[in-house]
Amino acid sequence: MQVKLSVAVKRLGVISIAVLGLASGLVHAHGDVVPQSVDTSTLPQLGEKWRDSNPFSTGDAHAEALRIGTSAYNQNCARCHGLEAISGGMSPDLRKVDADCMGMADEAAKNSCFKEIDEYFLATVRRGRVRDGRVYMPHFEGILSQEAIWAIRTYIETRREK
Repeated sequence: MQVKLSVAVKRLGVISIAVLGLASGLVHAHGDVVPQSVDTSTLPQLGEKWRDSNPFSTGDAHAEALRIGTSAYNQNCARCHGLEAISGGMSPDLRKVDADCMGMADEAAKNSCFKEIDEYFLATVRRGRVRDGRVYMPHFEGILSQEAIWAIRTYIETRREK
């Protein structure tokens, strides 16, 4: 009887180790959730004072900001907000973040709306989102530079739903 019990305990131990190994693999399968820094040395440096609207939306640095922002988005945002900013429902669909602005006929009102969304975007990315002690989005201030955050915004602007 003692031999049968010993074999059963060993099997239970082996099964437990296998289940734990599988579970830890599933946890890591979602990807590394640690924010990744972004090299922005090829972009114009914006200085210490944070801008209140995207300086890379237009101008000479737009193409480079888009290149960097695409990569930075994939490294830091896609795991929650979806590839190509197409959310799978887990997090807000960033293609729609400024949808209310798109339909405005008055150009001044539209630009004001985009500026307001830029301010919201910047605050959210810098400080993250926490509710009831639960982290819904990590903060990126101190991890991503202002240039990196605006480069990501530049990428998201190209993903707007028409």
